[in-house]
Amino acid sequence: MPIIPRLIAYAAEMFGAPPPREEATANDEPLAAVALLVHVARVDGTLAPVERERLARLLVGRFAQTEAEAEAVIARAIDVDDEIRDVADLVAMIGRDASETERRNLLGMAWAVAAADGRVHEFEDDLVWRLGQLLGFDETQIAGARAVALAALPGREATA
Repeated sequence: MPIIPRLIAYAAEMFGAPPPREEATANDEPLAAVALLVHVARVDGTLAPVERERLARLLVGRFAQTEAEAEAVIARAIDVDDEIRDVADLVAMIGRDASETERRNLLGMAWAVAAADGRVHEFEDDLVWRLGQLLGFDETQIAGARAVALAALPGREATA
């Protein structure tokens, strides 16, 4: 179990509080990954419909089998994101066992969510760069993931 959920469970036990709900602690790594993507989408204060649609499409086949399942995962991830103070906590919840390919895919998905409205805004750009660093990538790798993800967006102007 990642450190943050263990600390939350320990504090609940020490202070007599009920144990946290499973989904609220992001005990599973996929939920933490989706919460990261939700965090990227909401960095401007809202989860716009176009961002939610892009996120749901990205989840099908990776973290969910159907669009309805993707919507349920997004709802749980919103709750997790609401409880987390820092994106670094979400990265820590993913665990150190995530392969470079999994981390690179997550970074690409973050860029795709950030560009869902056709443009990567300054806050989104800063957040996804920080996320890339927290995932262990250098500036060149982050820029490469950004270029690949944004080039895959058909007919969209995805500029900073």
